[in-house]
Amino acid sequence: MMNQFDTDHRIAKWEKELSDQGFVNNEDDLLQMITSLDREDEPEKLSKLLMIAASSKANDASQETLALAWMEEALKLNPKNKEAERFISEKNWTTKQYSLNQLQFPPLRESDNRAAKKKTALAFIDITRGFLSDADELEQQLANQIKRCENTGSSSVIEKYRELYALLEEVIDEAGALLKAAEEYEKSISGVFYTSTYLDEMKIHIEQIEKMKKQWESIFTSVEESPKEMNPLVELENMVGLNDVKERIEEHYRFLQYQAERQNLGFKNKDDLSLHMVLTGNPGTGKTTLARLLAKIYHHLGVLPREEVVEVNRSHLIGAYMGQTEENIKTAIESALGGILFIDEAYSLKREGQSGNDYGQTAVDTLVSLMTSEEYSGKFAIILAGYPDEMRQFLAANPGLRSRFSSSNYFSLTDYTNEELIQIAEKIAKENDYILTKEAKIELHHRIDQEKVDATFGNARTVKNIVMDAIFKKGAQAQSRHHFLSYTLLDKEDFTVNQSDNTIAAKAQLDELIGLNNVKEEVNSLVSFAKMQKLRQEAGLPALPLQLHSVFTGNPGTGKTTVAKIYSQFLKECGMLKRGHLIVASRSDFVAGYVGQTAIKTKKLIRRALGGVLFIDEAYSLFSPMQADFGKEVIDTLTDEMTKHNENLVVILAGYPQEMEPLLNSNPGLKSRFKKFIHFPDYQSEQLIEILENYLKKYHYVLDTEAVTLLTEKLHEIDTKDNGRFATNLADKAVQMQARRIMDTANVNIAEEMSTLKRADFIHAIENTRNGE
Repeated sequence: MMNQFDTDHRIAKWEKELSDQGFVNNEDDLLQMITSLDREDEPEKLSKLLMIAASSKANDASQETLALAWMEEALKLNPKNKEAERFISEKNWTTKQYSLNQLQFPPLRESDNRAAKKKTALAFIDITRGFLSDADELEQQLANQIKRCENTGSSSVIEKYRELYALLEEVIDEAGALLKAAEEYEKSISGVFYTSTYLDEMKIHIEQIEKMKKQWESIFTSVEESPKEMNPLVELENMVGLNDVKERIEEHYRFLQYQAERQNLGFKNKDDLSLHMVLTGNPGTGKTTLARLLAKIYHHLGVLPREEVVEVNRSHLIGAYMGQTEENIKTAIESALGGILFIDEAYSLKREGQSGNDYGQTAVDTLVSLMTSEEYSGKFAIILAGYPDEMRQFLAANPGLRSRFSSSNYFSLTDYTNEELIQIAEKIAKENDYILTKEAKIELHHRIDQEKVDATFGNARTVKNIVMDAIFKKGAQAQSRHHFLSYTLLDKEDFTVNQSDNTIAAKAQLDELIGLNNVKEEVNSLVSFAKMQKLRQEAGLPALPLQLHSVFTGNPGTGKTTVAKIYSQFLKECGMLKRGHLIVASRSDFVAGYVGQTAIKTKKLIRRALGGVLFIDEAYSLFSPMQADFGKEVIDTLTDEMTKHNENLVVILAGYPQEMEPLLNSNPGLKSRFKKFIHFPDYQSEQLIEILENYLKKYHYVLDTEAVTLLTEKLHEIDTKDNGRFATNLADKAVQMQARRIMDTANVNIAEEMSTLKRADFIHAIENTRNGE
């Protein structure tokens, strides 16, 4: 708890910063103090702090609304706060600019019939009555502002208020006279006859009101700076990140300026630089925004007559029948003449393995033809946009199209860094009159990390969604009374995702497993290592490379898949994995029927597993000494993808001990990535009985003493190589035998017997197992 001296000292410090430089250095601390104070106990202090916070924001034009709202709250808390009163007086007068806009009248036509004239007269009456009804309140507001300015000494705007007040009184008089004339005119209309005197009066009053409206508007426009058109390069510089792109666009801009100057001096430019461009980047990296900015640059320099961007994609261009595609593309180009045709996800125009009725190649050929035709060449620019890999393959497969784009006109937009995404989030929040607290930024950083799993991460788009979700969460909270700052501050809680699942902690799940003591020790050791390296990273210390990929060996039913699931949850809990899900796969999930497709299938499966654990059961089946086997393609692709995704993917290979060695030796790169080998031993008879009992307990079944004795005696004689699977299968068979026994027995108390499994049930179940049933 901060004492009175510390509070006063900090307030004095902020006031000095505001006086010296016009803003407060650490606004987070200031806002934190505001939220900690009780408006009932310390209204004056809270008023002063809000005034300081508002003044600090006032120099930023984009936060003027926020500053005004805080000042108004400061004045409510302390009506004697002269600074807040002065600020409101100086800012508030501009809100009256459109007060006379409701005085918009329909045209008066003498040629109208009786019904139309009557309708027009009634409209005049309604409009003027509505204005006069509101004018009293407006007049009172202006009078109050004049008084406030006199009290605070706001000489800069008091004359404006007085001028508005005087003019409003004149408008009220004219509106009253117009109302009276309109009422008399409406009464005089009878058939085609009306009294022209009232009509002439109305016209005179309307003319006077229109003059006064212009005079009213001039009071505001006389002090407003005419809006200056922002230079496109300044707009580019204001964009977050994109440093390499900014530098190249500036070079492009300077070159176009240079070419324009040469032209003005009379030099020839026989071979103009192509305006067509290729923009590549992952979702949300700013491709569309940059295209719109390029249109402004081309227009600003006079290269193109319009700054419009016509945005299209495959659905706009590819037709359903012969000839429609050519027509669609020609229409799109003609609509973009003088500006830019922006084709988003351009690689989708021509799909791989397209059928005969897909006109993708037709689209590409038509595009190339029209780009170079005498009719359209040089009259517009095309920008192709899409994801990097897909665009690379698309252009490589269409050399005719690729040659139409100069190598200097290829722009690659990289993913934003977390710090840049935080800046984008702050801009989005600011545009909606919100501020992110320090804790909110830390939580947002964590959210971004969680979202950054694969190439589908939407960069700025995802961050905008997160911020808008936080705003929704802030407003949707059930509170009887909101703190004033809750309308403008986004806190840590607004960005925190509520964990709705009630899953048991991974440690508890591991401890509950029967047997597997060595396995538990290995997993705990591995998780402890991962946690420690994470803590070292957070402390700014170097961390050892994490070797989380593992090989699980053991017979079926020994718990490999179960432990893999717990392992994935462990890694999520300690922050090593972002999703912590488990994808279980086998050879059939990877291998396709022909060359090239296996790698694609493998990559798709790996993308699904990103942020979690990919568990490959019977992994040894991927390896075959046969040259034509597609398993080698899986192994090679898997090795490459593990390197590419690094700590964003954990792979577990599972299978029989003796078969795993040839698989690992088939690719040296694969073997080097697996440092941890965990063996799952077969279960002992006592452990199998415990597994069986635990399994049945979930369904409210119990074994009587004789049944347990029988199992202890007989399990040594049976092949239990399926381990845990054998135990659950045996339990299922015993339940079936129990049901048959009870149903076939007369005079049995079903309520007492239905939950108990007896010796006889297991005798039949064991016999069926021996017979392979």
